Amino acid sequence: MTTAAVADPEAAYFQTVEEFFVSRRGDPLFLSNADWLLIRKWRKAGVPLRIVLRGITDALDSHAHSWGRNRKVGSLAYCAAEVDAARERWQRAVAYETGEGIGAGEFLRQLGDALERAEPLGAGAASARRALVAALRERSEAPLDAQALEAWLREQEQAFLAALDADDGGEARRQAAAEVDATLGRYRDRMPAPVLEKVREESIARRALERLALPRFSLFGL
Repeated sequence: MTTAAVADPEAAYFQTVEEFFVSRRGDPLFLSNADWLLIRKWRKAGVPLRIVLRGITDALDSHAHSWGRNRKVGSLAYCAAEVDAARERWQRAVAYETGEGIGAGEFLRQLGDALERAEPLGAGAASARRALVAALRERSEAPLDAQALEAWLREQEQAFLAALDADDGGEARRQAAAEVDATLGRYRDRMPAPVLEKVREESIARRALERLALPRFSLFGL
């Protein structure tokens, strides 16, 4: 199965990393539980897919020109240091808006605009929106640290989703969960339970926000 066949964007992140690493390594290899958990760590930390792939490429290119090039890379953990280095470069670029996507400040402004257009909202979510839009506008004009900003955005997303749940008694979330569970069954025998649960949580959040034409509250897309 190719990545193009994956219906869920959250599962695609994990599968794309798996397929890219295996293809670059040069022979079939099943990821270990530790490898899946490492991908989960990158996903949870807000590392965009292209940055992970860049780090893997850098690590394996370096290995190909090293004294140990005849030894196979046995684990995705071999690439962890280069992924971290690629993430640090990306975070600096995002903070200073130097070419990695639209820049964090512009992302915050666009997210605020999207929230103002989001309808229909119940009373709780509408109140949460007003406070969040004001905070987004303020932060967009301040010095930015990508890692701290990503953590703050995730907190705001959780609070906004909780307000949506409170307004409708969790009905939209239950519908989203049913849709997600129908698409993730094929991964139950491939991914460790903590990884699959992370994919499920992220997928439900994405679907809840998409109903309001909202993106994830994350710098992933930058």
